[in-house]
Amino acid sequence: MAIKIICRPNGPYLVENDGSIELYDAIGTKVDLTGKAKFALCRCGGSTTKPFCDGTHSKIGFQAAEAAVAQQKP
Repeated sequence: MAIKIICRPNGPYLVENDGSIELYDAIGTKVDLTGKAKFALCRCGGSTTKPFCDGTHSKIGFQAAEAAVAQQKP
């Protein structure tokens, strides 16, 4: 199974974990994903449960880019 990450409109990154994902915080500590087949990662910066989403994006009016920006080739 491929790992799937979905950008929710003005919300978190939804991640479908097949058990092969390793997640580390900003200082290099491994985050325990035991039992988390699916989880949401904060992208608004306001969550109190970072790196996971706690729904703060909807309270602060977070506006995300609606589509990916194409990479320019060198």
